[in-house]
Amino acid sequence: MPQKLFSATRVGAIEVANRIVMAPLTRNRAPGAIPTPLMAEYYAQRADPLRGAGLIVSEATAISPQGQGYADVPGLYGTEQLDGWKQVTKAVHAAGGKMVCQLWHVGRVSHHLLQPDHGDPVAPSAIRADAKTYVIDASGHGHFTPTSPPRALHRHEIPGIVHDFAAAARNAVKSAGFDGVEIHGANGYLLDQFLKTGANQRTDDYGGSIENRARLMLEVTRAVVDAVGHDRVGIRLSPVTPANDIVDADPQPLFDFLLRQLAPLGLAYVHVIEGATGGPREVEGRPFNYARAKKAYRDAGGRGAWMVNNGYDPALAEDAIASGRADLVAFGKAFISMPDLTARIRRGGPFQGLDKATMYGGGAKGYTDYPALAV
Repeated sequence: MPQKLFSATRVGAIEVANRIVMAPLTRNRAPGAIPTPLMAEYYAQRADPLRGAGLIVSEATAISPQGQGYADVPGLYGTEQLDGWKQVTKAVHAAGGKMVCQLWHVGRVSHHLLQPDHGDPVAPSAIRADAKTYVIDASGHGHFTPTSPPRALHRHEIPGIVHDFAAAARNAVKSAGFDGVEIHGANGYLLDQFLKTGANQRTDDYGGSIENRARLMLEVTRAVVDAVGHDRVGIRLSPVTPANDIVDADPQPLFDFLLRQLAPLGLAYVHVIEGATGGPREVEGRPFNYARAKKAYRDAGGRGAWMVNNGYDPALAEDAIASGRADLVAFGKAFISMPDLTARIRRGGPFQGLDKATMYGGGAKGYTDYPALAV
């Protein structure tokens, strides 16, 4: 039976009771981008550290109206949104849990129906992603649809993106009551788009070289650290995922460089998706040495907790912690259908599957009605 997984640790300023993390999971249940009481119930169900996550990472949360890419996902830029999140964090803390908010700008992974004044999504370059997003039609039904063609951000607009990330971080910690924030730098969203050659064909100081492509991610991270403190900031990275039509010509030196630059910032944690998000741990034609990337971070002075994600079962997770390869292991879909996942791992099961038809949108069905084990 796993033992190291259940040990307490410190994640920056955050004390956690176990090493099991609930990964961010978009569920599309925040009409008007406002968190609801149902969301508070959902997260609280998974917050008891004896039965659920030691740390919860919220679903991806838009830092601005421009950062929205899917219908009915929450935001962090309006008073009603912050009031809604306050009720969520209050419920999580009452259950004994800890929770950070994932800060999100989708960039080109959006649709003009979701953008202010129905404008074009923004991106480093005007290259449309071969991907889909979730919209709600005039009849009120949600469905997936291809993303809209984006426009390239003007150079003078980029400082505003950095400001929006910092403002959202302050809103999350100082107004909404989160224990910290996670910068979403993964899965083909805006920061990842700037980072990788498949989406970034800029010729200014945000394109071309590794140093230039990493510039926005590093500027955002520094601004967020300044806003809420280094020990309450994590970052999510996905070196080789093909999610949302993203690719880089040579990811190993890119991420080794990025992690060396992140190391001195004193982050609470680095959250790494190994392989294809929600898919295979090894991506054909995209080799990557995660141990080398971690070593680059540690050798440069990075002391943040190392969080791993993607395709972990209890045995693999225990081995990752016991061997020192990781400090935390994030589980995603397992937490949808098993709010008491930690208790189930302790007992060796039983484990139950999820209803894929209720993953996105809807109400309590497939959200807060999954049964927990008897105490």
